[in-house]
Amino acid sequence: METIVKLNTIKDKLIAEFESSKSSLFGDTTIREKALEAFSKQGIPGRKSEEYKYVNMELALKGDFAFSSTQKLSAKQLESTQFLNDAIVVVIENGKFNSEYSKTNSLPKGLQIVNISDAVSNDVFKKHYSKYANVNLDPFIAMNTALTSGGVFVHVAKSAVIEKPIHIVHVTAVSENTVLNSRNLIVVEENAQATIVESFQTVDSKAKSFNNALTEIVVEASAVVDHYKIQDENACLPDRQDFGHLISTTQSIQKKQSNFTTHTFTLSGLLVRNNLNMVLDDEFIESHLNGLYLTNGNQVVDNHTLVDHRKPNCNSNELYKGIIEDKSSATFNGKIYVRKDAQKTNAFQSNKNILLSDDGTINTKPQLEIYADDVKCSHGTSTGKLDEDKIFYLRARGLSEASAKKLLMHAFASEVVDTIKIDALREYVEAKISKRFE
Repeated sequence: METIVKLNTIKDKLIAEFESSKSSLFGDTTIREKALEAFSKQGIPGRKSEEYKYVNMELALKGDFAFSSTQKLSAKQLESTQFLNDAIVVVIENGKFNSEYSKTNSLPKGLQIVNISDAVSNDVFKKHYSKYANVNLDPFIAMNTALTSGGVFVHVAKSAVIEKPIHIVHVTAVSENTVLNSRNLIVVEENAQATIVESFQTVDSKAKSFNNALTEIVVEASAVVDHYKIQDENACLPDRQDFGHLISTTQSIQKKQSNFTTHTFTLSGLLVRNNLNMVLDDEFIESHLNGLYLTNGNQVVDNHTLVDHRKPNCNSNELYKGIIEDKSSATFNGKIYVRKDAQKTNAFQSNKNILLSDDGTINTKPQLEIYADDVKCSHGTSTGKLDEDKIFYLRARGLSEASAKKLLMHAFASEVVDTIKIDALREYVEAKISKRFE
């Protein structure tokens, strides 16, 4: 049965929920207690918080919330969700692993996927769990660490090459206001290769869902990992734009000569906050960050990235693009941090936006913080409207105004979309762009 706690603040609710449920939660209680203490000190960030000044988290979490849900997906709801056909499918139902709907019975050699609560005795799990996402740096990391009750542990063994993508599908269907704290740990061992896809969809709009999802990704020496995040909360109910609250935190750490690429596509959802923290913790590392966000209505999308160069001879490239319509707002806050020992660093960052409405808002803040002297680093940002000359040129060659604008939107987004290596995923994103600008 769902527990709804009616207290004055979300902090009080969370503490009460922890005390009532801690005996049934998996893992090390000490880790959870430290996280609860960190959350108590930080609380829910208000508009005075520099990190959350453009999203009203207090309003999003106002009211009475449950911190777990026992509601199950119906077969009809599951059919409405989007899966990759040729993939290893992992279903996270209301924050918890659902083995019945997942396709994890016959896994390729070198791949292990288990319910995160069943992984607590695994030595690899114990070595890495909750070691990288810092509970003292963000209250939602602390909240997740204190209260998480479900998710998956994915382990790719040394030198294993997993040909099919691993598709982790987060599906939300709640009947009462609920905060969900799903947690994934992905460890890709030395010389291994894997592709991870995370998607977020809401299939029920009877109540407010607030999904606080956290994924830690460990990329060991010489490993290659491609990571995709598809945020399309309203995909199953496209006529509804008034639901879907998501905070998605990805924390990665890379070791020597590894290659990690992460792609974030935000296509719908009333409020979406992305925290992407990447740590380059050895030499000769390659890191790539690509993002595309399409906003309309009253949607709010807030992207915060941190690329932490700790060691020398590493490269990072970041490209985020946004298209903002109606009264929606978007934020890009990207920081590159180059430590004193990280000589010979190459780090580049770019954020480009198109405003399609006078009522839309974009806040962009690229940052460099450099403590090494032998580096090549740059950042840049641009915001503008569609080029009227290009529209005129296309119309003069027979295109309608709508077709001309759609073509320009595709051209603008293609630099990011073309980085998708999975054909079905690229076609899905392209179709969403086309439908948005019909």
